[in-house]
Parts: sequence; C-alpha cells; structure tokens
Amino acid sequence: MKYRIRSQKDVAAGLIYVLIGAGFALGALNYRLGDPARMGPGWFPFWIGVLLVIVGLFTAFTGVQPAAVEDRIKRPELRTLAWVIGAVVLFGVLLQPFGLIASLFVLVMVSGFASHEFGWGSTVLLAVALIAFSVGVFIYGISLQIPLWPSFIR
Repeated sequence: MKYRIRSQKDVAAGLIYVLIGAGFALGALNYRLGDPARMGPGWFPFWIGVLLVIVGLFTAFTGVQPAAVEDRIKRPELRTLAWVIGAVVLFGVLLQPFGLIASLFVLVMVSGFASHEFGWGSTVLLAVALIAFSVGVFIYGISLQIPLWPSFIR
C-alpha cells in the first residue's frame, strides 16, 4: 500500500508530539524510574512521554490515510505570534511587582489583540473570569504564595 501525506497538519502535529514525548521520556531516564509499586521521580514523565509518542504516531498515521481530508499547513501569522508571546512575557515580568490580578488582566488584554475578532467587552469578561478562576484555584485552592495585588497596595 502506497502512503502519501494528505493532511500536512496531522502529520506535522504528530511529529511534534513524537519529538516532545521522546524528549520527556529520554529526559526522565536521568531520574530513578522505580517500578509500579514504588514509583521514582522519573516514572510519571517517562510514561507520559511514551503515551505522547503513541498519540503522535497515531496522529501522523491518520494524516497519510486515503480517507484523510487534504489539508495544508498555512504560513504562520507572525503578528499573532508576537502578540501572544509578548503577552506571556509581560505576565512574567509584571507578576511580582503588580500581582496576579493585574498581571492576568494585562495578559488577557494584550493577547486579545492577536485575535481577528478582538472585542473589548468579551475580552474584559474573559479576563475577569480567568482572574476569578485563577485566584480560586491557585490562591485559595492550593495556597500558592503569589501576590494578589501590586506591592504599593499591599
């Protein structure tokens, strides 16, 4: 049976999964794996890596099936990528001096510019929902020691 790539997206995604999974599995070999009864620190990342490789192989294989929908990879939109990466960098830089609430608000608002359907109202609502969720989970749920407010307010 002759295979040809019909879905470039599936094949590319599968290869990315395989590479990341193999990296995790190989990196985990630097730690003691243990066995199922006494798992070492490398056990979980090793098996997650193996599962990711399996998912990647399956995903790539579906991209060469005759029944796969023909799909090409589009050229990346660098403007969109810059907005999202910039938002994440801003979040990291602002977290300690300005706290979680302001940093998350900036993250969502700046990354909103990456969308072609950007709208102020929906983005503000999304920011408020993400802030409420994050405060509930990370501050009250698992008690992370992250400042909530800017240092000049605390």
